[in-house]
Amino acid sequence: MSNWKELTETQHDTEDLLEERIEEPPRYHVMLINDDYTPMDFVVEVLRRFFNMDSEKATEIMLTIHYKGKARCGTFSAEIAETKVDQVIRFATEHQHPLQCSMEKA
Repeated sequence: MSNWKELTETQHDTEDLLEERIEEPPRYHVMLINDDYTPMDFVVEVLRRFFNMDSEKATEIMLTIHYKGKARCGTFSAEIAETKVDQVIRFATEHQHPLQCSMEKA
């Protein structure tokens, strides 16, 4: 009987150690930055395509970008944020728009 108790205590100790070591990875905000050339409809398309927003939410974020100079499109792990930034910049370049995208530590 004592072996079962020891095993259970050891298991709990191990679980406690695992919980202490697991940390959330750093998160990054992906930001779109306003410019005077990229059409508003294109920004809405970017938000829908790369950030899975519906038309209403994408339009709201696009207007924030337009009036405030930039807006957060989402918050992700570093790898996903880097991928989103790269995808947006490539897509904008392919369509000959100067739209800029960046990431900031959350």
